[in-house]
Amino acid sequence: MAPTTRKNTVEFEAQVTALKGDKTVAETAQTYSIHSTIVTQWKGRLEKAAAQGFEGKGRAGEPPVDVDALYWKIGQIEMKRDFFVH
Repeated sequence: MAPTTRKNTVEFEAQVTALKGDKTVAETAQTYSIHSTIVTQWKGRLEKAAAQGFEGKGRAGEPPVDVDALYWKIGQIEMKRDFFVH
């Protein structure tokens, strides 16, 4: 009977690859009963995803700013302030 393939969750992969260099790839693989090639592949994917997180302008997931709406709001607030000052 052929061995079945385990489906690992993203959280498990992150847990395995997020070790702070305390163990070698072989030790990590032995601890989690997985092949060292899998650990190396997961680390490569983690490093690639981390590098992509720093590319581009702004932060990932940050909505674009509507500058015209902000200027309009500033003008509105200034008008209210001027009205109450005078």
